[in-house]
Amino acid sequence: MTWKDAAAPLRERGFAWYFASRFTNTLGSTMANIALAFAVLDLTDSASALGQVLAAHTIPMILLLLWGGVISDRFPRTLVLQVSNVASAASQGFLAFLVITGTAELWMLIVLTAVHGAVSAISFPAMASMVPQLVPRSQLQPANALLSLTRNGLTVLGPTTGALLVVTIGSGWALAVDAAMWLLSALLLLPVRMPARDKKQSSSTIAELREGWQFFWSTTWLWAVVLGFGALNMIHNGALFTLGPVVAQDTIGRQGWGYVLSAEALGLLAMAVVLLRVPLRRPLFWGMIAIALAGLPMIILGVDPTLVALVVSAFVAGAGIEVFSMGWNLAMQENIDDDMLSRAYSYDALGSFVAMPIGQLAWGPLGVAFGNSRVLVASGIAYAAICALVLCSRSVRDLPRRTAEDPDPALTGTS
Repeated sequence: MTWKDAAAPLRERGFAWYFASRFTNTLGSTMANIALAFAVLDLTDSASALGQVLAAHTIPMILLLLWGGVISDRFPRTLVLQVSNVASAASQGFLAFLVITGTAELWMLIVLTAVHGAVSAISFPAMASMVPQLVPRSQLQPANALLSLTRNGLTVLGPTTGALLVVTIGSGWALAVDAAMWLLSALLLLPVRMPARDKKQSSSTIAELREGWQFFWSTTWLWAVVLGFGALNMIHNGALFTLGPVVAQDTIGRQGWGYVLSAEALGLLAMAVVLLRVPLRRPLFWGMIAIALAGLPMIILGVDPTLVALVVSAFVAGAGIEVFSMGWNLAMQENIDDDMLSRAYSYDALGSFVAMPIGQLAWGPLGVAFGNSRVLVASGIAYAAICALVLCSRSVRDLPRRTAEDPDPALTGTS
């Protein structure tokens, strides 16, 4: 694949505007995360209060994801995204107004953040399932790589920009910038014209949720990977995000831990560039092998937490995460019918996210009971073992790429 081929999706008018919209709201979101954190701390100076605000975003997002999938499969996805972006702009704008005017109270931040979380649950399935309708099937990999490249780059740039805004103009105005970004993102979607979808006979939300569940459970590679990632995300959040900073503080230091996180982001970026040109065959086979590398930093953190070893392992882990991310998007977008895709993404997100709070809550006490080093090593080994267990499914190992000439998938459990 040449660089010209890699940039081909941007010559598709609909995708180019969608890409610009995604770039805009991702930049705003990565800046807003740090702005919101400092807004809460300025108001309360309490880590517990910050946790309450963050949970207020996560809980409604998890609870409403399945409903978001139904909405995105029932209504035009561009419209769903536009309405969601305007709603996000309104909630973030009101939040910014309260902070700027000094009238904000903790309960107000919790309510508005919960609204934003609920809106995110509606927008995520629509956003994730639009790409196959905007580019030819042969361009799915470079299209996803371009989105990953900008997302990963903004993960590095956004927090720095957000911190600069907080320091120079204040957290409230930084949140106002995010609100403007959401509104601009909605406007950038106006030129996007999606192909018409076949109208299906309307049914109840419960019926569509049941239909989505039946599809999810009958598609072996889908539920096998999602079930595996329920455990993998629990371990990742518990081991790296809970115990990681504790061990790092006593070994490589806080700045060293920042280098480790940056190295993972650079690994994501580097692999996204590679995948712009290198075709990924057998997407789930190579994806699960690659994601197993994310267990390596956990083991090194537990055995010998030296800065160089952790930075290198984090870079490798980031590259592996990006390979899986690409493989998963290709598997979903090439093998699931458009009328079911948003609901499939919503079941995927629900299954993958639901156990994350367990990791955040349980790994600290486990570290106290058994020692941080032992828990980290066991976590890394368990992480790789779960990846191997998922690969025991033949439908995961053998799922192929589909070419433009292939017929639409029959959506069987052995596809």
